[in-house]
Amino acid sequence: MEALKGKESKDATNGGTATTSATSSPDASGLSAADLLASIDRESAFRRLAGTAAIIVSAIAIIFTLFQLYTASIGLLPARIQRAVHLGFVLVLAYLLYPARRGKGGKGIPAHDIVLALLSACVVGYLVVNARALIERSGAYTQTDFVVGIIGILLVLEACRRVVGLPILTIALIFIAYAWLGPYMPGFLAHRGYKPQRIVSHLFFTTEGVLGVPLGVSATFIFLFILFGAFLEKTGIGMFFIDLANAVAGGYAGGPAKVAVITSALEGTISGSSVSNTVGSGSFTIPMMKRLGYKPEFAAAVEAAASTGGQIMPPIMGAAAFLMAETLGIPYLDVAKAAIIPALLYFTGIFISVHLEAKKLGLKGMPRDTIPRLGAVMKEKGHLIIPLIAIVYFLAEGSTPMRAALWGIVFSVVASVLRKSTRMSFKDFVNALEQAGRGVIGVAIACAVAGIIVGVVTLTGLGLKMASGLVDLAGGVKILTLFFTMIASLVLGMGVPTTANYLITATITAPAVVALGVPALAAHMFTFYFGIVADITPPVALAAYAGAAIAKSDPFKTGVTATRLAIGAFIIPYIFVFNPVMLLIGATPLLVVQMIATSLIGMAAICVSTEGWLLGRSNPLERLVFFAGGLLMIDPRGATDIAGLALLAVPVAFQLMRWRKSRTA
Repeated sequence: MEALKGKESKDATNGGTATTSATSSPDASGLSAADLLASIDRESAFRRLAGTAAIIVSAIAIIFTLFQLYTASIGLLPARIQRAVHLGFVLVLAYLLYPARRGKGGKGIPAHDIVLALLSACVVGYLVVNARALIERSGAYTQTDFVVGIIGILLVLEACRRVVGLPILTIALIFIAYAWLGPYMPGFLAHRGYKPQRIVSHLFFTTEGVLGVPLGVSATFIFLFILFGAFLEKTGIGMFFIDLANAVAGGYAGGPAKVAVITSALEGTISGSSVSNTVGSGSFTIPMMKRLGYKPEFAAAVEAAASTGGQIMPPIMGAAAFLMAETLGIPYLDVAKAAIIPALLYFTGIFISVHLEAKKLGLKGMPRDTIPRLGAVMKEKGHLIIPLIAIVYFLAEGSTPMRAALWGIVFSVVASVLRKSTRMSFKDFVNALEQAGRGVIGVAIACAVAGIIVGVVTLTGLGLKMASGLVDLAGGVKILTLFFTMIASLVLGMGVPTTANYLITATITAPAVVALGVPALAAHMFTFYFGIVADITPPVALAAYAGAAIAKSDPFKTGVTATRLAIGAFIIPYIFVFNPVMLLIGATPLLVVQMIATSLIGMAAICVSTEGWLLGRSNPLERLVFFAGGLLMIDPRGATDIAGLALLAVPVAFQLMRWRKSRTA
């Protein structure tokens, strides 16, 4: 029986942060982008409500956003209360919006989900009302506390199953079982074990579990940046990015593919999901690439690889940058700066691969009469960049990320009114408030469940055990330890949202890299990179599968091709671990200029190797030499740069000779 009836709405709000207007337009497969997202990304499989149910849910989401804005601008509440209220709103919305079984949402909200939403509100109310008493009786919790704690943890886990999916839920359950069954664990994993009362109280009533740092970051920085993205979306910045990319690169060889790369890089500055990024811009770029002559697998792979790269592109980096800064205890701007060069190398690699593929296939650009003029695009919508510039400015001036996000929201509203075509109506303003309240659900629940994982690690000391275990498994050999850590991060990152992805890898695998004497920032970036590329690495490659659905291509082949295009993401982390200068750690301005120049040459050489084309086809030996020389050039040391240049000169010379010979003939 459904307690709240209502017809399915025609245009449901997307659960992500900042996607383009493609959300409701049909893609090449005949599905709307919203339906495609719902079929692949669990976070987007929410109920489409209307009538009374829609009004109630919208009101809750808007009140949630207003609460966040009020506390951010006037002053945050004590950490426990701020996080508890944030969690309460998220759980209520999760049970009202997400059905227990995907595809079984119906046209309203079932009575049992209303009960679960009310129960969530009661549990969180218990935390808020008894906040002081819970602190005072820490370590001597009552039976009532224990029951409430169990209910609270179960509500968080069930919400995770509905909204985020099984991968992170499975990991959390394994960790809870580990905390209980410690004496029965083999080898270095063994510990004395903890009673259920101790586990529940630690995970639900302290700030080292559900209410830990991850949820705290969601309740402050992340929410405001999601709201910032929601306001930017209402101004039409997604279409501006696509028009800008078309104007810059659409007319050149392989134009639509280059448009996909540029668009995804730009959207990555505000987007929090590789899957929604793939569907949002891919609905436009993938069909264009196919019409131009690219194979469906390649077209889908380009969009998936580029969209996944958005998670490592500053300033937002899928919200992981805020978590990384909080975890490492360093300024957020340091994390964003460290990510710039690796991210640029990643996108440069994909861009060059796309160009070489176009040359190899003899593909042309888009017809000139279909490409918008750069001047006209900038004149019409160029002012939409002002909020992004404002955020970077305030961060550089030393403002906190929260304060910078608030100013970004203000500037996005101000910028929108500068031209009639981008002006937000009152309805747009209200919709942005609602979209932010809905858009944070998946991130917040993932953070809450990641808090459970972190809580077990702090309770049992598992982090140090895993670090020593990985190092021992590799026999203390640095490259082997990094390889094992890479595999572990890829596995842990499969099917997991960006924020939870970082928290899991930072907790479980990053300590092993730190144990090798690697700077903490480099170690965390290393594991984060490999957790992210799990979105395009088979067998669980959600972004690649999303692109494949649009292109009607083979999902596995698309994932393999995307992995090849994203080769930089598998190489660059090793480079900055061995030489952290790439992350601007201990770098001088001259060294940075040299590093960028040589690294770009190196990335181009590796792309030549993977594509098998420069001025013509490369034979296997040339491809091998290009790859080796490229690796040496990416390593930011003078000796390796000289050796790399000498090595690359040989196959380039042979390519030139063959090219001149063919031209003469």
